[in-house]
Amino acid sequence: MTFLLLPLLLASLFPSSSCNKANKHKPWIEAEYQGIVMENDNTVLLNPPLFALDKDAPLRYAGEICGFRLHGSGVPFEAVILDKATGEGLIRAKEPVDCEAQKEHTFTIQAYDCGEGPDGANTKKSHKATVHVRVNDVNEFAPVFVERLYHAAVTEGKLYDRILRVEAVDGDCSPQYSQICYYEILTPNTPFLIDNDGNIENTEKLQYSGERLYKFTVTAYDCGKKRAADDAQVEIQVKPTCKPSWQGWNKRIEYAPGAGSLALFPSIRLETCDEPLWNIQATIELQTSHVAKGCDRDNYSERALRKLCGAATGEVDLLPMPGPNANWTAGLSVHYSQDSSLIYWFNGTQAVQVPLGGTAGLGSGPQDSLSDHFTLSFWMKHGVTPNKGKKEEETIVCNTVQNEDGFSHYSLTVHGCRIAFLYWPLLESARPVKFLWKLEQVCDDEWHHYALNLEFPTVTLYADGISFDPALIHDNGLIHPPRREPALMIGACWTEEKNKEKDKAGDNSTDTTQGDPLLIHHYFHGYLAGFSVRSGRLESREVIECLYACREGLDYRDFESLGKGMKVHVNPSQSLLTLEGDDVETFNHALQHVAYMNTLRFATPGVRPLRLTTAVKCFSEESCVSIPEVEGYVVVLQPDAPQILLSGTAHFARPAVDFEGSEGVPLFPDLQITCSISHQVEAKKDESWQGTVTDTRMSDEIVHNLDGCEISLVGDDLDPERESLLLDMASLQQRGLELTNTSAYLTIAGVESITVYEEILRQARYRLRHGAALYARKFRLSCSEMNGRYSSNEFIVEVNVLHSMNRVAHPSHVLSSQQFLHRGHQPPPEMAGHSLVSSHRNSST
Repeated sequence: MTFLLLPLLLASLFPSSSCNKANKHKPWIEAEYQGIVMENDNTVLLNPPLFALDKDAPLRYAGEICGFRLHGSGVPFEAVILDKATGEGLIRAKEPVDCEAQKEHTFTIQAYDCGEGPDGANTKKSHKATVHVRVNDVNEFAPVFVERLYHAAVTEGKLYDRILRVEAVDGDCSPQYSQICYYEILTPNTPFLIDNDGNIENTEKLQYSGERLYKFTVTAYDCGKKRAADDAQVEIQVKPTCKPSWQGWNKRIEYAPGAGSLALFPSIRLETCDEPLWNIQATIELQTSHVAKGCDRDNYSERALRKLCGAATGEVDLLPMPGPNANWTAGLSVHYSQDSSLIYWFNGTQAVQVPLGGTAGLGSGPQDSLSDHFTLSFWMKHGVTPNKGKKEEETIVCNTVQNEDGFSHYSLTVHGCRIAFLYWPLLESARPVKFLWKLEQVCDDEWHHYALNLEFPTVTLYADGISFDPALIHDNGLIHPPRREPALMIGACWTEEKNKEKDKAGDNSTDTTQGDPLLIHHYFHGYLAGFSVRSGRLESREVIECLYACREGLDYRDFESLGKGMKVHVNPSQSLLTLEGDDVETFNHALQHVAYMNTLRFATPGVRPLRLTTAVKCFSEESCVSIPEVEGYVVVLQPDAPQILLSGTAHFARPAVDFEGSEGVPLFPDLQITCSISHQVEAKKDESWQGTVTDTRMSDEIVHNLDGCEISLVGDDLDPERESLLLDMASLQQRGLELTNTSAYLTIAGVESITVYEEILRQARYRLRHGAALYARKFRLSCSEMNGRYSSNEFIVEVNVLHSMNRVAHPSHVLSSQQFLHRGHQPPPEMAGHSLVSSHRNSST
């Protein structure tokens, strides 16, 4: 019995070797750890704490954790086991870590058990867990200024938002300790202030007569309140007042008509106050929008100017003066320009439909149809209307014409600053083509003249006599063709829809007179004048330029001496000139040669405002100068007025039988018309003369044109039953002159030379009906030029009818006609040729 119990006891005290060697499970740790270590320390605080578990516990060795291993390249950390039984461990830095060198570290960690015995055989490892360790910064570095000494200069009498900026940096790694939170001026009683960004400004206006150099000390603090180890010194110099500006220019510039090109700034120079510049740009703007239609142009009437420029005849006026034969313009608001031309206002709800056929001068037959060669010509003043939609077009003219082959269509529209011409050669077969231009003239709310020449497929648009090719040409094949019915509308266009809701178009909507009513849309908002079309022949570029180009503007011709790097740009209307360069002296020279020019002999007098704006770029943005705007004006002086002098026989008598003849009696048989200009001339001083030298006037005869003459009655009007004035109509028509003959006056209108007017007026005759008991008449003759701007003297002729004279029965009593001739010209005391006159109510315009 004793021998049986002893082996059992030994077996319980000493387990078999097969049981001790059992290591069935791997250690287990968390999948990820977050750690924090303070800079210059080595202990890492982990979350969660580092514990490794083994399911073989509580077996010795197999259930114990012997250690941890770290994996990664150059990991500055190590892991140690604190308690094998519980698996507790920690991570620590091998040496103090530096945040400035590396802010974060990432590596992996594994736990391993003690194996199956003291020798560590059959050790098992856990999975690899990721460890992220962030190094917390310590405020170990003080701020350091980028510069030890800061220097700036200011002009006296100014308050600056920023004179200069000081800057300090901090070597710490965290935002808390690496950022500079504020700066401080240490020197007391200084008139300066520094903000948290290091910007220094003055708190009062500095005076050059007082302190000329301010020196003070500034320091910086990081957000951990650590002060800079070394403070910075600041020096601010006060300079005397210098005003960057243009010097040596005159506000008032007088221009005498006929002077050619006149320099606007002959002595101008730019004062930069020693501030170095690397770019200068100046813009000179001449404002002429208040002069007639946008600028100074020839003062003749439209009809007279067309004749002078050699324009072809045959144009049709689409917006004539309202009258019995032109009633379609009666509903429009009418204005008159400075040159007495007719202007129509379209308010955005109105349009006019021009009747076809003889009334409008346009026919619907093939002989009068729209060809692929025609010229549209008109004046327009148009601006962008704020309340109109951005996508809404405004129609200037819309026209569908019946040709031999079918129907053609075109329309001219504006859209913002764009103008578009849609042309449909044949609605039945061809596709429409749309030509587009983008011009600042279209939307600047100023007067401009437009002429559109169509020589399909070429279209040229002229604005103020300057040609522009289309920027874009679209083949708009998807456009729905308009109704095949002749119609011509100005100020809007029609759609194909029937106008079932007429009230939507407003009370001013226009309906066609044939077919279904049209729905009107795309109304025009602006001013139109001088609207004409001429089919079959185009106006040449030279004629259009002669008719409508501005005769005044800015001028620059000194290109030969233009310095290196200088650029000159003049806009098409010559109202805006831009200079650009990089050298001040070269720029001064160029600006001194900018000129004003007016090519009209009789320029419109008055003021032309002038503005010079300058933009500069400096090498130093902090101290860059600003050049104030220059405003002046050109005064176009009153031109020397032409003196139109009429002279001839002022009084004559003739027998009644002469007046009763079929030809009557010439009123002005020896009429002479002269035109001269008087101008001021300084008299030469003789060396022996001790008195005062005075100015005198001299007169130069010039070759000029007249545009109208009028013969009127002094006293009662003519009695058509007994008397009449006669002129050769064939001679007038041959020269393109117009005649108006009433009982009160007779007028001849049209531009022609003085010689032609002399010839025609010498043929003017006075005729009496046989037996008329009239004994005396007085006739007044006056002529004008430049659309009535200048007038002649009034030449009065007194005529006596000798009823008692009988040359056949009493030859001995016949008096020589010379006894009744009195020559004269009756000039007014102040010389009427000098006087500007308003247009007579009967004169031609």
